[in-house]
Amino acid sequence: MNLITSTALTMSSQQIADLVGSRHDDVKRSIDRLVARGVISQPPVADGPRSANGVVVQEYHVCKRDSFIVVAQLSPEFTAALVDRWQELEDQAARPMTQAEITAANANHLVEMERQQREQQVAIDRIERRVEVIAEQRVWDHCPQNCIPLGRIQAEMNKAYGLSGPMVSFVLRQWPNQPNHAGMVRNVHEEAKGSQYIVWSKSLVTAAFKRFVSECQMVSATQATHPYFEGRFRLVRKVKS
Repeated sequence: MNLITSTALTMSSQQIADLVGSRHDDVKRSIDRLVARGVISQPPVADGPRSANGVVVQEYHVCKRDSFIVVAQLSPEFTAALVDRWQELEDQAARPMTQAEITAANANHLVEMERQQREQQVAIDRIERRVEVIAEQRVWDHCPQNCIPLGRIQAEMNKAYGLSGPMVSFVLRQWPNQPNHAGMVRNVHEEAKGSQYIVWSKSLVTAAFKRFVSECQMVSATQATHPYFEGRFRLVRKVKS
């Protein structure tokens, strides 16, 4: 079995960030902007190395031509360093791999495949649980007293923890320990045309956000990080009005 295939050389967005001394998420945003403007092609995405907190951050893999455009956009003065780095990559690619390197590369590839399969199974299990929950949900004409819609959750969590609306939505919809929906409520306004909106149990929402905040790591008085969220976000514990 030969798992090693010949592929075009690329440079990861993390390598570009290290080269120019920028934050990885800033480099990715710059790449996204250039793609949106049609200046560079959409680069493929792959998992990068696992960080100290256990999170695997996704990286872009940029071709040689596009990497020069990205660096020129970020820090033109680093273009010479980029040329040197590409020379190193091309020299490494030109050197035949030893049998030990091939064996190690195959082993790493198998480990990565197994990790991806485990993560895919976790995602499938989560989707199946969500489908089961949705199938059991009720639709009410009015919001029950023990339930709360998204807008009120965002307002209350901003008051309690200083969390922004997008961060509240992340906890409710993307965080692995997100609280289940309690059900749906019919929007009675005429312009809503019979649409429905999601509500959550107040007690489950309160418990979920307490847990989320307890898992956060404060990096300043008002900024925090979380193992499942890339980058920093605003968090002020028990903000008083």
